[in-house]
Amino acid sequence: MALEEYKRKRRFEETPEPPPKVAAKAGNRFVVQKHDATRLHYDFRLEMEGVLKSWAVPKGPSLDPADKRLAMQVEDHPVSYFDFEGTIPENNYGAGTVIVWDVGTWQPLSPVPVNGKYVPGTEAAAMLAKGDLKFRLNGKRLKGDFALIKMKGRRPGSKGNEWLLIKKHDDYAEEGYNIEAIDDSVLSGRNLEQVASDAGAREWKSSRPATGRGKLKAAWLADAVAKLDQKKAAASGQKKKPQRQPPETPKTKTPRTRRKIKGKT
Repeated sequence: MALEEYKRKRRFEETPEPPPKVAAKAGNRFVVQKHDATRLHYDFRLEMEGVLKSWAVPKGPSLDPADKRLAMQVEDHPVSYFDFEGTIPENNYGAGTVIVWDVGTWQPLSPVPVNGKYVPGTEAAAMLAKGDLKFRLNGKRLKGDFALIKMKGRRPGSKGNEWLLIKKHDDYAEEGYNIEAIDDSVLSGRNLEQVASDAGAREWKSSRPATGRGKLKAAWLADAVAKLDQKKAAASGQKKKPQRQPPETPKTKTPRTRRKIKGKT
């Protein structure tokens, strides 16, 4: 069922991520989110069938056709994730800071080129199921024709979710493209460090006791935890200390009376 895996992996009482809800209205948006989790990567998402079909791209999308970017398909995300930007608290799935690196619209392309060019089509679901999805992006940073190709070979330990994200040769191709040169959000203009250090990025506080926290990346979360620790310390200091009992008075020994033995004085 759609979004079941998304729901299973998250504790929504602890994370600011949107709840799992399939959109009733069809759309054709796409979003790329830069995600500083265990490893820095980019999440590439295409709106399709009421959800965001999602891939984690370790090196990020490229406008250079020579770059064949590994893209690991992950669970579908709700459409409301489109503009999510903030910090996922530690000890939660995907913990780390997220910014919206690019947004725009997309359209599937005919799987068969006409006169050497791909034309808009409506076979997106079929192409995705086949493992050969061709599409056109019209974003703020990513534009032109791309392809997502599912890898056929199964490496040891592979889950079968490896794809390649490839830029096609067109007017938007850019040789030697460097995604690291652009590190700010298209929505807020902030980078990962600025979002992570923003105490007001998300108004979220855990209702659970925080134990075994380790190092907290988000400054706003660290402040909340510090205040909680101070309250606990103050409360424990107000408790009455048990009164010490006075030491017992040692008992006086009664002198023993010597028994007289007959025949002896």
